[in-house]
Amino acid sequence: MAGRTERAERGTDTRQAMLETAERLFAVHGVHAVSTRKISEESGQGNNAAVTYHFGGKPDLIRAIVRTHADRIEEIRSRLVTEAAGSEDIRTWISCLVRPFTEHLEDLGSPTWYARFRIQVTSDPALREISQEEALASPSLRLLIAHLTHTLPGPPSDIRAERLNMASHLIVNMCVERERALAENAVTRQLTWNDLATRLTDAVVGLWQAPSSN
Repeated sequence: MAGRTERAERGTDTRQAMLETAERLFAVHGVHAVSTRKISEESGQGNNAAVTYHFGGKPDLIRAIVRTHADRIEEIRSRLVTEAAGSEDIRTWISCLVRPFTEHLEDLGSPTWYARFRIQVTSDPALREISQEEALASPSLRLLIAHLTHTLPGPPSDIRAERLNMASHLIVNMCVERERALAENAVTRQLTWNDLATRLTDAVVGLWQAPSSN
């Protein structure tokens, strides 16, 4: 029994090491520039096929990284949406859209790689679906969008969907900028992740409330 437990723990540690290594390498070099062999080597695995053994392939490895972060972000968003229940303030609900991402990055400490990894995945047509799968599976995100629609019914549904997509790109790209600056010990435009979240909320509220030309 003890032997099986130890092997299971070693397997968990190995998987975690590969997840963290892959996220960092993908973030810095791009998904297609990094081989599974390189990930195995850099995570200290003697077996060059370790990624294939534990995950099945690069898309499954990427899905595992996305899911790990999505679970943590879901917890934060669920809490914020629960706290905002009953609010008719559009800014409150936009904050629920912005802050799960920034709070998660702050909780991870520095340096982080997730924002840069996320932009690599969402900008690749072949991989974008993996990220979208996790978003569609999020109960708190669906509830948040329903509250946003209730609080500010217009513009039409197709424009709302487009603006949510714009907001998502804005949030991720601004987080990439700050994450990279922190990793490089460069000067950041915002002193804290909370400062960035506040400014992003201001911007997205404006985006959401802007009149539609058609």
